[in-house]
Amino acid sequence: MTIRSKDILVGPRWAKVRALLKSMGHSDYDLERPMIGVANTYSNMVPGHFNLKQVAESVKKGIYQAGGTPMEFGVIGCCDGVANAHLGMRYILPSREVIANSVEVVAQAHRLDALVLLGSCDKIVPGLLMAAARLDLPAILVNGGPSLGGCDFDGRSSDITSLAEGVGMLAAGKIDEAAFTQLENNVMPTCGSCSFLGTANSMGCVAEGLGLSLPGSATIPAVHSARLRAAQSAGQRIVAMVGEDLTARKIINQAGLENAVRLGLAMGGSTNLVLHLLAVAYEAGVDMGVEIFEEFSKTTPHVAKIYPAAPANVPDFHAAGGVPAVMREILPLLNSDNPTVSGGSVAQNVSEAPKTGEEIIRTMANPWSTQGGLAVLRGNLAPGSAVTKPAAIDPAMQQFTGTARCFDSEEEANQAIMDRQIQPGEVVVIRYEGPKGGPGMPEMALAMKMLYGQGLAQKTALITDGRFSGTNNGCFVGHISPEAAEGGPLAAVQDGDRITVDIPARRVDLQISDEELASRLASWQRPAPKIKTGYLAMYSRLAASAAEGAIIPSQYED
Repeated sequence: MTIRSKDILVGPRWAKVRALLKSMGHSDYDLERPMIGVANTYSNMVPGHFNLKQVAESVKKGIYQAGGTPMEFGVIGCCDGVANAHLGMRYILPSREVIANSVEVVAQAHRLDALVLLGSCDKIVPGLLMAAARLDLPAILVNGGPSLGGCDFDGRSSDITSLAEGVGMLAAGKIDEAAFTQLENNVMPTCGSCSFLGTANSMGCVAEGLGLSLPGSATIPAVHSARLRAAQSAGQRIVAMVGEDLTARKIINQAGLENAVRLGLAMGGSTNLVLHLLAVAYEAGVDMGVEIFEEFSKTTPHVAKIYPAAPANVPDFHAAGGVPAVMREILPLLNSDNPTVSGGSVAQNVSEAPKTGEEIIRTMANPWSTQGGLAVLRGNLAPGSAVTKPAAIDPAMQQFTGTARCFDSEEEANQAIMDRQIQPGEVVVIRYEGPKGGPGMPEMALAMKMLYGQGLAQKTALITDGRFSGTNNGCFVGHISPEAAEGGPLAAVQDGDRITVDIPARRVDLQISDEELASRLASWQRPAPKIKTGYLAMYSRLAASAAEGAIIPSQYED
C-alpha cells in the first residue's frame, strides 16, 4: 500500500503543511488517513454537472466511512450544447487537455493518494480518464448520470438535439413558432447529461466498460436516488483500492482499452470515442491506433440500439439492463479477466447482469447488425483515416455519390443551409475545421441537424475534417485525416467535383485522377491561422492529427 501523502505530512519538517490543512478544520485524525482527492467538475452552467455538488457529498461520505479523508477541488467543464456552432465550440476538444493537466497538477502538488473523478459530459470524462491513466493512482470515475427524456417529438422522446431539428422544420414551415417555443421549454425536463447516446453518455458507458466506474453506474439517471448511493459506494471503494494498491494502469491497460472499444462498437457509441480512447491509450502508454476500431468492428455485433440509431434514449437503455447487460452479451469477445474498480473481474461484474427483453439490447445471435456501430474509412480523400457511424446511417445512404459543395468554415456552411441553398444530390464539404485548422476540431452538429429538419438527410451527404455530435444521422464522414490545414486532399476539392462515400467498402473518394489531385495540392497555399493568440493558438501549433486522438503530446520523445 502506497500512502504518498505521508511524504508531506509526517515529522517536524512538515509541520507547516499540517498547519495549513488544520487552518481549514482538518484534525490530526483526518491527516493520519489516506488523502483522497475528489476532482469535481460541478457548475451551474453545465446541466450534466449541475448535480455533482450533491453527488460529491455522497462520495465524501463514503470516503470518510471507509477510513479516508476527502480533499475536494474544482476542475473546469464546458457544455457542448452551449458552445455549439460558434467560437466556443473550438475550445471544447482542447478543454480535454486542460482538464487532464489540472487534475495532474493538483494531485501531484498535494501528493494525493487516490482520486475520485466527477464528470458527466463530452470532453470532461475523457480528460478525467486521461489524468487517471497519466498519474497511475487508484482512481474511480463517477458520473452524474443522464437527464430524463423530454416531450414527445418527431416520434420519440425529445432531447436538446430536437431543437436543432426544429430549427430546420421551422425554416421549412413544417412547424410554427408557438410549437417551437413549446419544444424549447420541454425537451430537457431535468438536469443531467443529455439523454441521447452522444459523446457524454458514450464516454460514461465506456468508462464503465473500461473498468474505471462501478458496474451498472454509468446510466443511472441524474435525478434518481440510486445515483447518490452509487456515489457513496464509489467513495468507499476508492479507500479499499488504496489498500489493495489497485492503480489506474492496472485497469486502463491493453485489455481494458480493448474492452472499451468493443463496448463502444456494440452500443453504436459516438464517433468521438475514437479520438478519446486513442488519447487515453496514449496517456496509459498503450500502443493503440485507429485501426483497432475497424478490426474490432468486423467481429463485434451491434447489439444495443439507442438514439440516434433508434427512438430509445439512455434512461430507456438503463431500464433495459444498461452496460452490464451489453457486456454480458458480448462477454465471449471481452478480456473477461481484466480487473475493475469493483475489485472483481469483468466477468464477475457482468455474469449475472439482468436484461429485459430485446427491444433495445439484443443477443449476439440476433444482433441489430453483425458489425459494430463505428467504421474507419480511407481513400484518396482520407489517406490517413476518417470515421463514420453506420449504426446511425440508413442502409440506403451508406453508399452515396454526389456533387461537392465546398465551405472553408462551419459558419459558411451553416448559413448556406439556413438559406436553403443546399440541393438534393450534393455532398457538403466543410474543411479547415480539424485540430489545427479549426482550431480545436469543432463539431458539425448543427449542419447535419438542419439538413435533417429540411428533409435533406436522405438526399445529401456531409464530409469534414471536423467532428460530429454523437446524435447525428444521415450520411456523414468526419475526422478526415490529414486535415485540410495540413495540406490534406480535402483542401483540393472544388465545387462540382464528384465525391463517393462507400461505407461498406470503407472508402471516401474524390472522383478525379491522381495527377489532377497532385496538381491541385502542389498549388495549395496554407491559410493564415484563424486564431493567433491565447490557448487555441497554442493548441493549433501543438495538436496531433485526428488519427492520433488530437492530443497535445505530453511524453518526452528521444
